Amino acid sequence: MKNFVQPGDSITVPAPSDVLSGDGVLVGSLFGIANADADSGSDVVLSTEGVFILPKKSAQAWTVGVAIYWDATNGETTTAKDDGGTPATAHTLIGNAVAAAANPSASGVVRLSV
Repeated sequence: MKNFVQPGDSITVPAPSDVLSGDGVLVGSLFGIANADADSGSDVVLSTEGVFILPKKSAQAWTVGVAIYWDATNGETTTAKDDGGTPATAHTLIGNAVAAAANPSASGVVRLSV
């Protein structure tokens, strides 16, 4: 195909803030995991596919297959579509849990799929 650019499992974007390798990064509605440390504004490669252990809202129990969202304000994953505030701040859908996670627990296993 002459219009093919790249596979898309890794994307290079300007870092929206200082990031560390393994951090969740949201650029607009594009979510990925930083492959290396990067200063704000410099290029960072994001993995946009795969299964990752990510920080989660501790006070949630997850079941396999539940939809997982990124809470950019708190830098963690959640099962909540928004923060519940007035007005509500929407969270970004990033994938699904692929392992159960207890309440409380600090991390969960997520397959990126958006």
